[in-house]
Amino acid sequence: MTKGCFIDLFAGCGGLSLGLLQAGWKGLFAIEKSPLAFETYKHNLVDSQRFNYSWPSWFPAQATTCSQLLEKYKPKLESLRDQVDLIVGGPPCQGFSTAGKRNPADPRNKLTEEYLDLVSIIKPKYLVIENVAGFNAKFKKTNSDELSIPSDIPYAELVKARLRKLGYKVSSGLVNCSLFGVPQNRIRFLMICEYVGVENKVVKSQDGGLVGEFLQTRGGFLASKKLSVSKPVSVKSALSDLEVTGKALVQCRDVGSNNFKEAIYERPLNRTPYQSLMRRGMAHGAAPTSRRLANHKEKTVEYFKLLHKICVSGKRLTKKTREDMGRKKHSLTLLHPDLPSPTITTLPDDILHYNEPRILTVRENARLQSFPDWFEFQGKYTTGGVNRKNECPRYTQVGNAVPPLLAEAIGIMLNCLLQNGNSTKRPTLKNGFDHNQEKSLA
Repeated sequence: MTKGCFIDLFAGCGGLSLGLLQAGWKGLFAIEKSPLAFETYKHNLVDSQRFNYSWPSWFPAQATTCSQLLEKYKPKLESLRDQVDLIVGGPPCQGFSTAGKRNPADPRNKLTEEYLDLVSIIKPKYLVIENVAGFNAKFKKTNSDELSIPSDIPYAELVKARLRKLGYKVSSGLVNCSLFGVPQNRIRFLMICEYVGVENKVVKSQDGGLVGEFLQTRGGFLASKKLSVSKPVSVKSALSDLEVTGKALVQCRDVGSNNFKEAIYERPLNRTPYQSLMRRGMAHGAAPTSRRLANHKEKTVEYFKLLHKICVSGKRLTKKTREDMGRKKHSLTLLHPDLPSPTITTLPDDILHYNEPRILTVRENARLQSFPDWFEFQGKYTTGGVNRKNECPRYTQVGNAVPPLLAEAIGIMLNCLLQNGNSTKRPTLKNGFDHNQEKSLA
């Protein structure tokens, strides 16, 4: 089966690229401005030789931006027209997130315009845009018209209109990552687009159904991973082998961790199907990295123990509980062991372990994001103060990432589309897979 090549824009540490590579796609290059996140991307996906990645000699494999790419390499980009099968990427979401101010003049929103500029030059066969659910919500009224964004129109609708003019059939919708085996209720806005040509009347009609087709592939995908179709992966089934209770603690020898501990990793007698999936590619009994435990003060540990007694698992700390305890933090959630976790964020203290009085390690967050254990995050663990806006340490890399399992499912479906040709001619695929692919995934 012929595999396509892709470019990843706003790649972060590589969650979306990883899933596509695992689905058999060939990597061309990636754009990521954070040196810390790019270091992780390059270490695992480009330099590791695990995958089919052909980084071009004309483009330095280092952290950069879309604007720098457009400014310095436009002739090279023009030579790629009709040579690239897929461009993926989720422009930074802060300007669209409902957790923030949702300011239409947020300069980060302009990054979407750069994404569209690159698309207009390269004209790939397919596009995938992943973002927060707020990407498709209306902006609040504002006095600023810097980006000329009407406050009563979702930004996603403006992007769709631009893509249609470029000749793309556009499909979009909200997807819960837990539907594809990710042990996390992470609701994301997904846009899948197919180039059909500016002369094609399909572009002027209603949205295509590629997101709908994608959702229909979940049964075959989960079966291929030996995961349940009827019950989502729970937090405990994802993390139980990483619990520290009863295990010896030793000094963590990871970068910047001289004063931190980690638990010795002990291979469980019986792994869950999800743990077995995450352990693929690891040597027998080998310990995953990024298991550094937080240095909680004794007072903090006692507070967490109390929360275990009085809080409802799986629910965010209530306002009354916060007031009773004299705490201002509002987003802390005690994990429910038998349910998927809430959305993993970039802040390590947003989530409390389901039965231990501590926050999660980077590796545990990565498990909840469906990163395999062999994937090694690079650089510092956390940052603070003024550096928080400019740096992308490990917790942030994990929280910002597209879950690789979701990305792999997208990649598998797009491989089917690539094989079957233009959507106006191809037959409906059985459960999103052709028969040969179903056999190869089993």
